[in-house]
Amino acid sequence: MRARAFTLIELLVVIAIIAVLLAILLPSLNMAKDQAKRMHCISNVKNLTLAWMLYKDDNDDKMVGGLPQRGAVDAWMLGPQGNDPDPIERAKEGLRRGKLYPYCKNVDLYECPSDDRRKRQGQYAFGSFSISGALNGEEKEWSNRHLVLYSEIKKTADTFVFVEEIDPRGWNMGSWVVSKDFANNWIDPLAIWHSKNRGTLGWADGSTEMHTWVNPSTIEIAKRAAWGDTSVFNNSPPSEERDDLRFMQRRYPVLPSARRN
Repeated sequence: MRARAFTLIELLVVIAIIAVLLAILLPSLNMAKDQAKRMHCISNVKNLTLAWMLYKDDNDDKMVGGLPQRGAVDAWMLGPQGNDPDPIERAKEGLRRGKLYPYCKNVDLYECPSDDRRKRQGQYAFGSFSISGALNGEEKEWSNRHLVLYSEIKKTADTFVFVEEIDPRGWNMGSWVVSKDFANNWIDPLAIWHSKNRGTLGWADGSTEMHTWVNPSTIEIAKRAAWGDTSVFNNSPPSEERDDLRFMQRRYPVLPSARRN
C-alpha cells in the first residue's frame, strides 16, 4: 500500500505554520543577539577603564594621556602605525603602541562589536572609544584647564572616562571634547551603535553604564558621523534638545582656570 502524499493545501498549511513560527522567533533571536553585543561592549569598556585605573596606580596618580596625536609620549593609544598594507592592521598597531595596551593586551577591547563601519565601502576605522578631553587629554590644547592627577577628580562616580565616539575622518584623532561652562554647542559627535539609542560610558570610579541618548539632534548627528559626514563637529542643538549636551557637560570636569605648569 502506497503512503498517501501530502496535498497542496496541506503543504501550504505547513509552510504557513513555519512562516508564523519564524515571525515569532526571529525578533527574539535578534533581541538576544543585540543584548549579547551590548554586554560585550560593556565588558570591553569595563576592561579599558580598569586598565586606565591600573596605569595611574603605577604612575604616581597621573592619568594616562588622553590625546593620541601630536606624538604624545604618554598617549593611551596612537594613530595608525607601521607599514602593513591593511589599514585595519595599521590601526591595531597604533593601539598596541599606546601606553594603555600593556594593561589590557587585547586590541579587540578597543572595539565595540556593534560598530559596523568596517562593513561599509571606504570605511577602515578600528577603535570605538575615546577618553574625555578633560582627563589629561585634548583640553590641554583647548583651554589648559585639564586634570592631570586622578586625585583632582572630585566626583569619580560622576565623571566619565571612556565614551563611544565616531570621528568621520577615519580614526578617533583626539580626545572626546565638549564645550565648557554650559555653552550651547557640541564639539565632538557621539557614537550610537546600540538599539534604543544607547551608548556605553566608562566612569572614573571603575563602573560602566549603558546610557540612553534622548534628543533627536544628538541621534541624527551620530548617524551622519557614522557615514563620514565631516560637518558634524561644533553643532548647536535646538534649545529644547539640550538634555544630552548638559548630561555630558556636567560630567566633564575642568579646572576653574588654566594650569600654570
